[in-house]
Amino acid sequence: MAATGRRLWRAAVVGVALGLVAISAPAATAANSTVTGSTTASGSTAGAVPTRVHNPWLWQATVGQRPAGRAALVFFTDRTRYFESTGVLVDRDGAYRLIPIGIAEGHGLLSPDGRHYLRPGSGELLDLTTGRQRRTVSTGVHPLAWSPDGQQVLGTRNNDDEVISFGPENQQLNDPEKPDDLLVVDPFRGTERMVGVGTFAAHTAAAWSPGGDLMAVTGSPDVPAQLAERQRLVVVDPAGGGPRWQVDLGDRRILAGPAAWHPDGRRLALLAFDGCAGPRCTSEQAAARTWRIEFLDAATGQAVGQALPAGTSVSGIVGWRGDDPVLRYVSETKQHTDRQTVLAALSPDGGREVLVTTPVGSTDLMVPGDLLSRAAFGGPEPRPSPFAAPLWVYLTLAVPPLLAVALVVRRVRRRRAATGPAPA
Repeated sequence: MAATGRRLWRAAVVGVALGLVAISAPAATAANSTVTGSTTASGSTAGAVPTRVHNPWLWQATVGQRPAGRAALVFFTDRTRYFESTGVLVDRDGAYRLIPIGIAEGHGLLSPDGRHYLRPGSGELLDLTTGRQRRTVSTGVHPLAWSPDGQQVLGTRNNDDEVISFGPENQQLNDPEKPDDLLVVDPFRGTERMVGVGTFAAHTAAAWSPGGDLMAVTGSPDVPAQLAERQRLVVVDPAGGGPRWQVDLGDRRILAGPAAWHPDGRRLALLAFDGCAGPRCTSEQAAARTWRIEFLDAATGQAVGQALPAGTSVSGIVGWRGDDPVLRYVSETKQHTDRQTVLAALSPDGGREVLVTTPVGSTDLMVPGDLLSRAAFGGPEPRPSPFAAPLWVYLTLAVPPLLAVALVVRRVRRRRAATGPAPA
């Protein structure tokens, strides 16, 4: 009977081990194929933006737990085990991984090659292919845009005093309305330098020119303008040449996003709207705004070309497909968690071709610049693997059968001790 118990125990251990290997094999294969740049399971060439993505499993592994590969896209949703906004990486071979976000942390920036994710505020750079994270940028810097070559990041730093204190005669000792700094940082070497762009109470958005020799920056020049949601646009030479020109945008026009610069380098895209403007608009009135794309001459700041109707729920231009801008739309709903994000190419007549669809509950979407620059859309529709889980999930699943086998072995031994040795 003792031999029988040992055989049961060994068989159980071997069975659980084989089961864990079988369960983890699909995820490991996906991770390995990402590194080698192989094709997806459907036979399509890896390296295209998927047409549709899905919510991850609640037990989906994080990038740190099971590194994957370079991003095909990253979207954000609260429909994860964290029950709050979480980044979801979909790599170029269809593997899904989570990017947890800290409390009060905003959405970061995805590098042009899809390998790194730069967190706002903390200055930490996450390598999506290794899971390693390190602080490379000073804290308090909010990234606005990567340079086209992926070597620098334009960011803003808030200098306002967070706590107002007063002296013995009730005089205010600090300043909650200091101008913000505009910085060019190297997230790999940790260096930073100031950019002379004039005084801004806050910087809102920025875009690099295709050649990386100029940048466009928008924001409110002073506190009254900030309270009224009025912005100014400045085009500046980041190497130190100073501002080239500036234009007041008012409260109905904004820079169209980090990809606002047209690929030909001669035009800048703005998003303008009709409808309620200013801080007193309700969420319903803001959702009803009708947007259009306007263009400015990148050399002079003068209006050029015809405006393109863009519809409602526009949140920015993420790239270009030839002359057609690719816009991000975030549907407005009563429940914030029911929103949905899509990417669509806009034709000159206002027609839209949906390129990427995310699941209900998504609130943002990022695509790396190298895929956007070659308009690599139309990739397969990957689904998250239920087997791509962290190790603790497999260990949790393994404990019950091991305990059951232990109880069986214990019972066999007790029976053997109770019956005693067989008579000679």
